Formats: sequence, structure tokens, C-alpha cells
Amino acid sequence: MTNAYFDLFFFGVFPYISLAVFLVMVIYRYRTREFTYSSLSSQLLENQHHFHGMVPFHYGILAVLTGHLVAFLLPQQLLLWNLKPLRLYVLEISTFVCALLSLFGLLNLLVRRGVSPALRKVTLLSDWILFGMLLVQIALGIQIAIFHPWGSSWFAASLTPYLWSLVALSPDLAFVVPMPLLVKAHIVGAFILIAYFPFTRLVHVLVAPVPYLWRKPQVVRWYGSPSNLARGGRLP
Repeated sequence: MTNAYFDLFFFGVFPYISLAVFLVMVIYRYRTREFTYSSLSSQLLENQHHFHGMVPFHYGILAVLTGHLVAFLLPQQLLLWNLKPLRLYVLEISTFVCALLSLFGLLNLLVRRGVSPALRKVTLLSDWILFGMLLVQIALGIQIAIFHPWGSSWFAASLTPYLWSLVALSPDLAFVVPMPLLVKAHIVGAFILIAYFPFTRLVHVLVAPVPYLWRKPQVVRWYGSPSNLARGGRLP
């Protein structure tokens, strides 16, 4: 496949395929398996690593995604903000720190799933695939921040017009074709993640965002043996 056909497919056609898969499968899953619209929390099986993984991962990834959303919806305002070097530095550094925070949390979750026998038993192949995709996406984002800095500005100036051209059903590849390979890989990875979204536990964000980040602690009681849970046993 030549570069022209590669660009046409992955940036002109594939975005619509991924969005179509997302919409169709989200609706289908909700209508046929509504109960699975849950994060299927494993907190009862192990809580210490769960806290040190989920909290930094969620706060970090939500901050990074919010930054992407601002660049998409308010590009002119973002470019005006970046006219002051100090404000640009603050934005870039804070976003980079949030990306590192999300990476730390995700790695903690991966270790947690790997070292706990109980968690390995309840972790599906789709979960490992999702963890891998998230790890790649975050790693790519961090590399882009290092090797192609000032992303808030060039995102608003180049990628935002490309994304709006997709919304208008008239993809303008001129904005994305000159982008570095790391950026292109990050974009394609994002659309792959969107297509895979309905098949994962991520669907819980559609019905229950993340109130547990600030909710009060909950007391949960069960009648199973803690030692049985440690050995990978099931809750009654």
C-alpha cells in the first residue's frame, strides 16, 4: 500500500468505520446485554494497588482528554492563550505531568492484574488487549510531547481543522498528511480504540461517569472467607 492509499484509508475512511462500529455496537450491547454496562469492579479482590492505579490513571487521563477536547472545540481561544510563553509552558508541562500520572496508574493496574491470582482469573483477554492499547496510546502521547513539543498549538492549528472536516463529511487530508509518524500512529490508535470501545469495560463511562473519584468511602460486607478470596476463590 503506497503512502497515498495509506493516508486515504486511515485518515479518510477508517475514522468513519470506527465511529460506525462504535455507534452500532454500543446500541446493540445496551439493548442485548444491559447488565454489562459496568466497570465490573475488582476492588473487593484487591484494594491497595487498585487505589494507587485507578485514581492516578483516571485523574491523569481525564485531564489529558479534556485538553484534547478544548483544542478541538476552542482552538482560537487556545492559540490566544498560548501567545504568552509562560502560559504555554504551564499548559504543556501540566499536560505532560498528567500523561505521566496516567501512565503510572496504568502500569500499577497491569502489575496488580499480573501478580494477583484472584485478579488473573477474572481478567478477560479483552481486558489485556484494552490495557495494551491504552499503554501504547499513552506512550505515544508522551513521546509526541517529548519529540514534537508545543502540541497544544499545532493540534489547534492543524489537527482541529482535520477533525472538523471529518465532522463535515469532507475529510481534508492536507492537514494530517504532513504530520510526523508518531502523530499519525497516535491518531490511528485513537480511532482503533474508539472502534474497540463497545467491546470493553469502558462502556461504563456512558452511563456512570466517575463519581467514585470524589464519593465518600463505602462499607461493603460479605460472608466469604478472606483467605479463600486470597487464593482466588469466588464471592458468594
